[in-house]
Amino acid sequence: MTQKLKAGIVGGTGMVGQRFVELLNGHPWFQVTAIAASAGSAGKTYEEAVQSRWKLSTPIPDDVKGIVVQDASKVEAFAAQVDFIFCAVEMKKHEIQALEEAYAKTGTPVISNNSAHRWTPDVPMVIPEINPEHLDVIAAQRKRLGTATGFIAVKPNCSIQSYVPALHALKEFGPKQVVASTYQAISGAGKNFADWPEMVDNVIPYIGGEEEKSEQEPLRIWGSVTGGEIVKAGAPIITTQCIRVPVTDGHLATVFVSFEKKPTKEEILERWKQYRGRPQELELPSAPKQFITYFEEENRPQTKLDRDIERGMGVTTGRLREDTLYDYKFVGLSHNTLRGAAGGAVLIAELLKAEGYIQPK
Repeated sequence: MTQKLKAGIVGGTGMVGQRFVELLNGHPWFQVTAIAASAGSAGKTYEEAVQSRWKLSTPIPDDVKGIVVQDASKVEAFAAQVDFIFCAVEMKKHEIQALEEAYAKTGTPVISNNSAHRWTPDVPMVIPEINPEHLDVIAAQRKRLGTATGFIAVKPNCSIQSYVPALHALKEFGPKQVVASTYQAISGAGKNFADWPEMVDNVIPYIGGEEEKSEQEPLRIWGSVTGGEIVKAGAPIITTQCIRVPVTDGHLATVFVSFEKKPTKEEILERWKQYRGRPQELELPSAPKQFITYFEEENRPQTKLDRDIERGMGVTTGRLREDTLYDYKFVGLSHNTLRGAAGGAVLIAELLKAEGYIQPK
């Protein structure tokens, strides 16, 4: 590629927005050319807007320090400067829905980190290795919005990526009942320990709305495109508990599963090892070479040791064994702000570009 696509970040000053800035620094296909946030940050340089609340361990990239932050509500003006946008705003659900549709109607592709459109029937919610065929629904969405080039695509909840890929690789055996408990890092709430000292030496056994998302979103990912919308799958039955733990990054899941046709342990391990999706076939820049990595050690995966595997874009599993009530149980782990948030959205954008959905304006 000789000329990079111009990427805008709407909501660029928050934690996920900062991750987008970090991940797109030096990206081979995309370049951040514009950043938007709330009216309170508009008019400041990006460095001025985030200097006192930069949450990442890496420094602010030099290429974006001098970009003047714009008002995210000035949709037409901002959209005119970019080929597509990443959206990671903190607003009420109906406000996010309206804002993202307004951007899409300007002919601008929107790759959203937000949950607002995850259940809009003609908006694809994508894990690129699992359901790239859901991008087919974009044609119906464009017709509804009255645009030839704009659309919205969203990434799913960060916590489900710790166990859904492992289950998906076993779909041929018919997972029918799943119990999953997720142990979720504080960055999933947009916090670090300086922001949230109450989390030090503490566990909170409740995350608002998280269990409903964790039980239902996998069914949408495993659904089908029918009549211009996504129809969610009817199985497996999933029940979850979601717990906040004193960890910076990384969501870990303990999973119990029963199958229609029980596989052997060797079959499960082979499916995990061999699984490849569209990003691996296309060799997309952010794609992990090994999507699912299994650890033989009894005490792995560990959040601190293994969350950064494949630059934070891989999924790890371990402790696979037969269970007395279910067929099998195992542990899964994924990096919530990389694979589960900004990195997952960048991978979606790469897939959309490779499949021809994002073009230079």
